[in-house]
Amino acid sequence: MGRLCYVGISVALCVAGLLGIILLCATSKDLESVSPFQYGIVIDAGSSRSTLFVYKWPSSRENNTGIVSQHSSCRVKGSGISGYANNPGNAGRSLKTCLEQALHDIPESSHKQTPLYLGATAGMRLLHLTDSKAEENVLTAVADTMRSYRFDFRGAKVLTGQEEGLFGWVTVNYLQENFIKYNWIGQWIKPRKRTVGAMDFGGASTQLTFETTKSMENPNSLMVLKLYEHEYKVYTHSYLCYGRDQVMKKVMFQMMKKQQFGPQVMNPCMPSGYQTNRTLGFIYNSPCIKEERPTNISDSSIVTFIGSSNPTKCKNYLQEIFDFQSCNFSKCSFNGIYQPRLTGDFMAFSAFYYTINFLKTTLKKDITTPHELEEAAKSICGDSIEQLREKAPTVKIERLVDYCTTSLYIHILTIEGYKFNNETFKNISFQLKAGDTEVGWALGYMLNLTNIMPAEQVYLH
Repeated sequence: MGRLCYVGISVALCVAGLLGIILLCATSKDLESVSPFQYGIVIDAGSSRSTLFVYKWPSSRENNTGIVSQHSSCRVKGSGISGYANNPGNAGRSLKTCLEQALHDIPESSHKQTPLYLGATAGMRLLHLTDSKAEENVLTAVADTMRSYRFDFRGAKVLTGQEEGLFGWVTVNYLQENFIKYNWIGQWIKPRKRTVGAMDFGGASTQLTFETTKSMENPNSLMVLKLYEHEYKVYTHSYLCYGRDQVMKKVMFQMMKKQQFGPQVMNPCMPSGYQTNRTLGFIYNSPCIKEERPTNISDSSIVTFIGSSNPTKCKNYLQEIFDFQSCNFSKCSFNGIYQPRLTGDFMAFSAFYYTINFLKTTLKKDITTPHELEEAAKSICGDSIEQLREKAPTVKIERLVDYCTTSLYIHILTIEGYKFNNETFKNISFQLKAGDTEVGWALGYMLNLTNIMPAEQVYLH
């Protein structure tokens, strides 16, 4: 394990990584556009939804200082593409409206030179575990649809968890100009700022990625990115099944089990005065629920979850989905996963941002400490459905009733899992955007594959 190995990273990442990470060095094909800008498209095919991003950068870059920014975005209607496992054709058709929008957003003269990518994340990684043929069919369907447009289609693939974490980290630090750069007079400029860690919280997984100078007890967690003789040693781990939607299912299962799999289950994480019906198939058909189902039930059986607004009991259920005891290293996060000591600042995005922003705007309080986060979560968890509706009248009810769970989950994950404390928690910035660009893995993915940021090496140590 001590030797250099190319495991866990796809061939695309390794090969493109030889060329992909900082200067705007587009190919001659990319320079053919008569537009003052060049464009690139990435479809972020997440577990619960897909979003199409259009990025742009200056065509003329004599001084190599052009910065890629977000030009537009389009949220695809419907579920994520993994939700079309039984009807793959609909996965492709679901993308058409946003692809048509991209045709309008990008000048016609640039269409043929605009690279188009789709990257799928944890939802498709879960589908691979349950039905790899369905995964293949979905990818084929979306590729066929994308290929039919006048863009330069360059592939649809499923990202590994490590790729997702790394590309999110690249996005964060590229937008903040934290990487070494080459200026207009031919000098290397090393930024004075340190790189920033990235925390992503999606529907099916969550990722933690940060640069570290410590030696790694588990070499599989280390990625080394070499940029013009400067090495960035990056720790990254993706926790499959610990994204928002899968956490909900795991907690529901814990409640059902503790309450003897009855037809009605008290749910302390939901507000009193609210109840919802779920089929057992909704819960059990996830590979994240590993325990065997009782033999006397079917997927179509209905369970009614009845809200009881009890933050203490809710927290207890959430803690049961973590294993904080197992560890064969000097330091672990949870479930026996090695994690070195946290260093530097962090940017938390995706559902991290949406949840913290909800707490701050609803309660009209700032959240800068673990205690403030826990108290805010308890406040939301203690409210009835009527009180929540009064506090947040514009939030959709199906999202509103889940904020208790996600708020307490983020507290447990960051404090007990990732080991942030009163001092280091202040180093987390919860953000949706950096400038006008949404933070996520999509920009980092495009930067790598279009050679906009050429690096010498990306490999596992």
